[in-house]
Amino acid sequence: MSICVMADIAGLTLASEDKEFLLQPEIAGLILFGRNYESQNQLKSLCKSIKELRSDLIIAVDQEGGRVQRFREGFLRLPAMATLGNSYIKNEVLALKQAYELGWLMAAELIHHGIDISFAPVLDLDFGRSSVIGNRAFAHSPGAVYQLTDQLIKGMKSAGMCATAKHFPGHGYVEADSHLELPTDTRAQAEIFEKDLQPFKQLIAENKLSAIMPAHVIYPNIDAVYTAGFSKIWLQDILRDQLGFDGLIYSDDLSMEGAAASGAPSVRAEKAKAAGCNVLLICNKREAAQEIVDTVRNKQWPLTSLEKMKATPLVMQDLYGSSEWKQALTIVQPLLQS
Repeated sequence: MSICVMADIAGLTLASEDKEFLLQPEIAGLILFGRNYESQNQLKSLCKSIKELRSDLIIAVDQEGGRVQRFREGFLRLPAMATLGNSYIKNEVLALKQAYELGWLMAAELIHHGIDISFAPVLDLDFGRSSVIGNRAFAHSPGAVYQLTDQLIKGMKSAGMCATAKHFPGHGYVEADSHLELPTDTRAQAEIFEKDLQPFKQLIAENKLSAIMPAHVIYPNIDAVYTAGFSKIWLQDILRDQLGFDGLIYSDDLSMEGAAASGAPSVRAEKAKAAGCNVLLICNKREAAQEIVDTVRNKQWPLTSLEKMKATPLVMQDLYGSSEWKQALTIVQPLLQS
């Protein structure tokens, strides 16, 4: 199985050490954060310099909406996805149209600035328990989550962006934040499969997901030893074999505490690969990122490309003045005001 690394940079421009770091062939992608954004022009310049350094690098960001939106000033303030769930309760037809247009708006704006992918959508169910998921989830009902994310993905695709679903098989039930500790979901396998897994299962069956990011959560009734992102049972037996998913599997950030419990960065990389991850995502710790890159190189693991995740460039030059932008904005305006 081939693999690659996705890492990050610290500032608003590429420093000389960043360039040296990113020229390593094991790195196939770069994820940006709020610290990498100052203005629209600065972002465009940064993305241009990254692509000039290596045209094959995929540039990613978390631009879900609500509290998880890295680029804010000058960008459309996207609502938390729970607002779509609330709209769905009132008017299903309108909510599905709003989901499509939100997907298009989010993707088109990012592509306009040089970004290839946003790690979206969140397929977690809202059980009213998880502070880290909360209103990032579209709804409590698996059917509503499927229908809304299906339309959001269609909107993203129409703008030219692939979808990355998270957090497989579902992070919405656990209370603990996997950025800070290691959560455990003690529910029976049947309940998780009947509820949380359904949106993933349906979207995979319809071949609508290009990539999936697993949760740093342990589900002891399925695998008592490993989190989903380090579990062969979850990633190979269930996701690959049972559900038939053939896209990319990203590790969730290997610097998170939910992953750190598994050992040193090199050990985490080995466990993620052994479980079935194609992309090793490591953020906020350059030393750890370099250790993972060195591990990939020293182990001589075959390298994979992220080319299929590259966004299709927008045809329009004036995105914000286009009729498509204005029409989509009109449809989602009630969500922006709520």
